Amino acid sequence: MTDLFNHELVPAHEFRHIRYTTRAVLDERGQPVEGLHQAVIQLDNERQLNSYTTEAVKEVILAFRRASCDRRAVNVIFTATGDKAFCTGGNTAEYATYYANRPLEYLQYMRLFNDMVTAILLCDKPVICRVNGMRIGGGQEIGMACDFTVTGDHARFGQAGPKHGSAPDGGSTDFLDVYVGYSRSVESLVLCEPWSAHKALRIGLVNDLAPVHKLPDGTFIPNPFAITDRYVDELGRVVLGDWKEGKEKDEAKALAARCTLDLSRLDEAVDRLATKLLYTFPDCTRKTLESARKKKLMHWAQNAETNRSWLALNMNTEAAAGFPAFHFGERNEREIDFVALRRRIAEGARFDAALVGEVLKPSARAGWEKAR
Repeated sequence: MTDLFNHELVPAHEFRHIRYTTRAVLDERGQPVEGLHQAVIQLDNERQLNSYTTEAVKEVILAFRRASCDRRAVNVIFTATGDKAFCTGGNTAEYATYYANRPLEYLQYMRLFNDMVTAILLCDKPVICRVNGMRIGGGQEIGMACDFTVTGDHARFGQAGPKHGSAPDGGSTDFLDVYVGYSRSVESLVLCEPWSAHKALRIGLVNDLAPVHKLPDGTFIPNPFAITDRYVDELGRVVLGDWKEGKEKDEAKALAARCTLDLSRLDEAVDRLATKLLYTFPDCTRKTLESARKKKLMHWAQNAETNRSWLALNMNTEAAAGFPAFHFGERNEREIDFVALRRRIAEGARFDAALVGEVLKPSARAGWEKAR
């Protein structure tokens, strides 16, 4: 057999901040196919909801290059450890304690982030985002760079930028309207109210959904917290898969407490999609994806560099307040005092450390001052 060249950038790299493995690909009879597999790229920061650190971003880039060069890989699965989150975006500990007020450092970080998104968009294999929990903020952005999304129905999808001192300019302002249209996308981008997985499926953000809540008798049930049926509210509006509130939410908590989270149905759904991909011409599939991805790549190429520069400069202003608020604040104090900020800005206040201290809530202010 001919010795084949290795086209990876760093062939001998040993992954330490993410996981890179392979998984069997199944034929139409459900049997593993000899000599072929799925490449699995897995974020591995479960303790911090699989937020990506700077070192993890570097390894995701290398991992997608490795998967792209893998001649035996039918497709790539992009997922994460555990059952709580696929990814909640950038690591707020790094943002709050290192990058805040260091715009040139953040500029370099955003070079890496942009390269990560581009690596997903240019992968030579079909990329399936296996959503094992929350897909929020930058997690939503790297998820939408993928070709397919298969999700557990416990997942939440949404943005965090304008609530926490940033703008969703790492891909969401480029990609989201391609999936769900302008009106729904701007609602998510600005208001940052998360969608249930059921709503995400019905408005076109995801391809497939699997139940993960399992009762003691082994029965899988839909997410107790999500309204899964189409209905018309009191104002005559059609509501699709929103979150339960009030008494219904309390009942959902009681039902969820009886359940365990089991992602086996999610894995089965991912494997079914991989099997369908197996029975396609590889080059024709790659070319089809290259053509379809152009819509996302066009917006990404137009905006990524200027967005990078703005996001870096923003580390000296609103991000310098928003990220410490989220990182240091207790559960109900992770947002700044928005009214106070708007008033002070209207009065001509400088955006300096004194202003940040004014708008942080008590627990966040205490942590921020200690870390300074």
